[in-house]
Formats: sequence, structure tokens, C-alpha cells
Amino acid sequence: MQARRHSGESEDHGIDLAPMLDFVMNLLIFFIITTSFVKESGVSVTQVLANTGEQNENGNIIISVRENGDIWMNRKRVDLRQVRPTVERFHIERPTDEVFVVPDAAANVDILVKVMDEVRAAGLRNTGIGSSPTGG
Repeated sequence: MQARRHSGESEDHGIDLAPMLDFVMNLLIFFIITTSFVKESGVSVTQVLANTGEQNENGNIIISVRENGDIWMNRKRVDLRQVRPTVERFHIERPTDEVFVVPDAAANVDILVKVMDEVRAAGLRNTGIGSSPTGG
């Protein structure tokens, strides 16, 4: 058996990646915490133009009402009876989010009112109606 001799110099085995991995993990955690998740409806509608509309940058729950009466939430078509439990579930996940109903310009007002009633029945009183700015 031969004993190994160590000289005063250590062998260089490469770059230590631990500090870089720590930095990347911290960045990942930062971006996950600060990201605002928005519950999109999943369809596009032709929105009504409004002069007094306000931009809202908060995380929101978006419900779209199409011109044919279809209701869309979270990229899925839902029945009117599914609006209340779905909004309740989203509200439990993100209690600070607001609900915005975005009707198509040609949508039936009756369906819009029923959707807003379901949202209010889910316990959310502050509900907005989505519109596009007129640009002037």
C-alpha cells in the first residue's frame, strides 16, 4: 500500500456552482411570489366602448359573455349554474381578486345580469363590467 502525498497546492476540480444555484433559486422564489396570476376567460369578445372606464392592474377573475350567450371562465365554457361555485373556488384561492364580467357588445343583457347575480350570490359584492377605452 502506497501513501499519497499531498503538496501544499490543492487540485482544481472546476468552478463551484453552489453560489450560482443559490442565486437562481432566490430569483425563482422572488418571481413566483411577485407574479400576479390572472384568471382569464379564454375567449375574446368585442367589448363595448366606454368614456369613463378605468384601468385595473390587480389580479382579477374574468368572466366573458359571448354574443351567442356562452359564458367562459378560465379558458372553459361554463353553464350559468357553474358560475357561482367556480367564482367561490377562485375567491378562496385569491381573496383579493376582483371579478370582471366582460360582455360582448352584442350579448344579451339578460344573461349579463344573471351572471352578475351568480357572482354576487358567491359573496363578491364589488363586481365590474369590462369595456374598452374609446381613445378620446
